[in-house]
Amino acid sequence: MSKDIFTFKQFFVKHGASSMRVGTDAVLLGSWAEMDASYTSGARVLDIGCGCGLIGMMIAQRYPFASVLGIDIDAPSVYEAKENAEASPFASRMEFMVADVRSFSEDSSHGLFNFVLCNPPYYTEDTLPPDDRRSKARNSHHLSFAELVSSVTKILSADGVFAVVIPMQARGEFVGEALKNNLNLRRECSVKTTLRKAPKRVLLEFDLQKNNVIDVQTIVLQNPDGSRSEEYSTLCKDFYL
Repeated sequence: MSKDIFTFKQFFVKHGASSMRVGTDAVLLGSWAEMDASYTSGARVLDIGCGCGLIGMMIAQRYPFASVLGIDIDAPSVYEAKENAEASPFASRMEFMVADVRSFSEDSSHGLFNFVLCNPPYYTEDTLPPDDRRSKARNSHHLSFAELVSSVTKILSADGVFAVVIPMQARGEFVGEALKNNLNLRRECSVKTTLRKAPKRVLLEFDLQKNNVIDVQTIVLQNPDGSRSEEYSTLCKDFYL
């Protein structure tokens, strides 16, 4: 199998042309995030910064009643996501377009979404990587947390859910921006590579409901021998071979 193709149980993704390749962060978010349980039909999902389309395809698999739109500022990524979706069992429910979420959210013709997901750019170093496409995909210089959260609040339905995966050290800043925009934390999962290491990532889920009881979790990805932990395998059992 080519290194530019990643195979899951129900679909495969080509990711050689995308600005960001398939990674653990995306798989975690696509497996962990949960749409509001009240939806059983007609739900609309938005994947911001869709890359090769992985997260959107994972959600399409998990929620067969949902339609998924993926947007990305990188045209080659969007073209690859379209190709991946067309080869999947979910093709009729998936759409991708080249768009910047900041301008996308200002256009009311796109309507509201019940479930919004994003594996956002988060590096903040002053010196950007030389590859401009990778830089835009990974660096918050191109899309700040404040801009992302503000955009999401304009397109999230009143009972919608917004989910992200970010570095743990950015948690405070991101949650603060969410609160400024009336998004309240409802679920949180710290991600540790091994039991003895501090969490490097955190999965966060927000909605517009007040007085949430926050569901706090921790997941460890690897056993001491480097194999996938039982909890990680269980979380991703519908996707990893």
